[in-house]
Amino acid sequence: MYKKIEGVNEVAKKRSSDFTLFLTVLILVVIGIIMVFSSSHYYALSKMNDSYHFLKRELMWAGLGMIGMFFTMNYDYWKYRKMAPYAYIFSLILLLLIFTPLGKEINGARRWLGVGGFTIMPGEVSKICAIIFMASMLSRRTEKIKSFVNGVIPCLVIIGIYFGLIILQPNMSTAVTISMIIASMMFVAGMRWFHVMAMGIGGIGFLAVMILIAPYRMKRLTSFLDPFSDPRGAGYQVIQSLYALGSGGLFGVGLGKSIQKYLYIPEPQNDFIFAIIGEELGFIGCVTVILLFLLLIWRGVRISINAPDLFSCLLASGITAMVAVQVIINIAVATSSMPVTGIALPFISWGGNSLAIFMAAMGILLNISRHSNLDRR
Repeated sequence: MYKKIEGVNEVAKKRSSDFTLFLTVLILVVIGIIMVFSSSHYYALSKMNDSYHFLKRELMWAGLGMIGMFFTMNYDYWKYRKMAPYAYIFSLILLLLIFTPLGKEINGARRWLGVGGFTIMPGEVSKICAIIFMASMLSRRTEKIKSFVNGVIPCLVIIGIYFGLIILQPNMSTAVTISMIIASMMFVAGMRWFHVMAMGIGGIGFLAVMILIAPYRMKRLTSFLDPFSDPRGAGYQVIQSLYALGSGGLFGVGLGKSIQKYLYIPEPQNDFIFAIIGEELGFIGCVTVILLFLLLIWRGVRISINAPDLFSCLLASGITAMVAVQVIINIAVATSSMPVTGIALPFISWGGNSLAIFMAAMGILLNISRHSNLDRR
């Protein structure tokens, strides 16, 4: 078992955080603020009578996220290991509170907790709590993860608890995201390839059953295969997204000049903001955003590989997987490469809770980078 390295804090104080990662995060946040305003100003004006509604809130959450990032950058990450059981229990309590009067139902889904004018998505909080808990659990059970009974099954129970509570909202995209994050951490911890393949096959089969038993999920699947078969119904969002991406061409129609944001794409500042980027900034803008995410993921992988202990390695890999999974799903949905599901594009889509949590998570990653020897070949 890995143990905390004595004197690691003293060494870390002399070493700065990964500047490349820090700069990449800031650039993505700035792009997000600009694109949220560009994509939402007409929607906000027509629905809230204030074209700056989403911009003001995005700036507020970005400010809170920056405070959170600087705090987690300087907070000893090893202390999260002791806090892991409490983080797990806290996330379960939040998920259960959704089914009380505190839960808010919007568009047929009960995914938010609201007190006064303040709302929070427990599913977003659960992602980082699950990462901390699994990093602690797996770092203490390094040899057991190779055993299906003693290692894999306990992890599957954790996945099942999170999946069950979140799918009841219903929120299949977040449930799948957390499951994939935990599975990736199990793989990094040393799970056998046979178990990896068995989990993958089992997961695909389980998702197929979940789609078959829910008519609206089945409709999303059929509309993905042929969105033009129902252009005013299930295929509407995908078709409008493809129109936006196609009309952008190489350089785009220009920042702020999107046509699809004029209520053609519902709430364009949310899950389909990548389509607005494609329309306004073109292929060049899309590639730039993708390259920034690839750079962030690459730095996260390097930090994880060079981490000084197994706990920080798993913590860094979980945070990196959280970003990677959401980026892949969001862009795949916007480009009609997979069925429509609601998942935010990290740092860019509108969503205050998500932005603040992702920035705080990046602070943890930057903290670990101080202890990682990134110059090692």
